[in-house]
Amino acid sequence: MKDQSPQVFLQRARVINFIRTTAFICFIVALFYSLAAVVYSTKVLYKVKLNYAVILEQFGGKRQAVTEVGWHYRLPFFTKLEKEVPLMNQVLYLGGSSGPIKIISQENVALWASALMTFKIKDLRIWGIENLSPETLLQGDFDGISKDTLQAQEVNKLISEREKIKEIIFQALKNRPINKDGPTIEGKFGIEVISFVLNETRFGDKLIEATEEKKRRQLIAEADNYAADQEADRIKKLYRAYLEGIQSLHMALGGSDTQSVNPALFEFLSQQKWATAYEKNQSEQKTFVLHGAGQQPSLTLPSQIKGKMTVPPETKVKTPSKVIWKKP
Repeated sequence: MKDQSPQVFLQRARVINFIRTTAFICFIVALFYSLAAVVYSTKVLYKVKLNYAVILEQFGGKRQAVTEVGWHYRLPFFTKLEKEVPLMNQVLYLGGSSGPIKIISQENVALWASALMTFKIKDLRIWGIENLSPETLLQGDFDGISKDTLQAQEVNKLISEREKIKEIIFQALKNRPINKDGPTIEGKFGIEVISFVLNETRFGDKLIEATEEKKRRQLIAEADNYAADQEADRIKKLYRAYLEGIQSLHMALGGSDTQSVNPALFEFLSQQKWATAYEKNQSEQKTFVLHGAGQQPSLTLPSQIKGKMTVPPETKVKTPSKVIWKKP
């Protein structure tokens, strides 16, 4: 019993010592971790990644661009990390959205268009120090130049000559001043415009329907004009045949260039010939009205007495001023 008591006491002492050592180590680790977390949260130590830069505001209000890759140290409470800026290629969408936006062409026709510009920051001092909100400012200038160029084009070119218009906008973004005698986009923001892509230019659904209806009406009008031309050509041929028939009738009655026939008889026979020719060549006409010209011919009409027909020479009736034939 006496030999076992010291061994039990030593074992307990070892266990207690191990627990204390473990707790101390855990405390030290937690302390270092907490200090590291505090340092990281306050960004006293900060890292600059590849193709990134950091805008640092110093105690006196001076702003500095840090572009060297690696870890850096700053004074806490006296300096401030303003923002981290990516220096790699970046994308800017027309209207701030990847979806299409509505534009108005030169002919006041509404279209839907979507586009994007790729740019890279070349001068961080101009981009992050001379401009307070460069992203917002660049979006406004990009939309202004792009929309001005798009809306100055004709609607047919916006649909069929997209490649040419894309190059025009690209050159405007790189070289055209934002205002007269003003800087370009590249000079104002310290960037380089890499590319410009015009994704789509299309009509709206309602405009497509209206365009199809307009084309349909144009085709109907062209068909009507063609039918009218054919009808006019047919009438010309008919009138030419009528003139030839009248001339032959005049010659058959013994007339010539110096001698004429009875005008009343000639007029009556010519009307008969014209009506017969018209009736043979008509298509959908049901009634034909022919107005008389010149003197009215006199006709002797028979009178009926007890079923017998006599022709008194003194009874004369003039024909009306127009003769009407109706197709049965």
